[in-house]
Amino acid sequence: MDLRKALAAIPNAKAQWCDLTPIARRDFISWIESAKQLETRRRRIERACSMLAAGKRRPCCYSIVSLDLHVALKASPKAKAQWSDLTSIERRDLISWMDSAKEPEKHKRRIEKACAMLATGKRCP
Repeated sequence: MDLRKALAAIPNAKAQWCDLTPIARRDFISWIESAKQLETRRRRIERACSMLAAGKRRPCCYSIVSLDLHVALKASPKAKAQWSDLTSIERRDLISWMDSAKEPEKHKRRIEKACAMLATGKRCP
């Protein structure tokens, strides 16, 4: 609701928002919702509107979760809960490790390994 109000106040940011893919919107929302304090959340909403108004299509300094990882986390509630507890740096490092696999099959295996690891409470490979 806060993001909706902020976007309504800045027409060019709202136009950019409407032009985003659903995954890009999800990334902005996830970035905003990952804030633990209300003040940080408020600043991220302001920053998101500023980035959108400037033509940015993704939140900066935020690791983008691939659709494959998103689906895998959704299928494993324990892994998803652990993912939510990771710091942004831990998430970035884990995504970098998964994305460093060049072959699609190896990338898929790393996603599976990461989810299994997260489900057992481990934070890094």
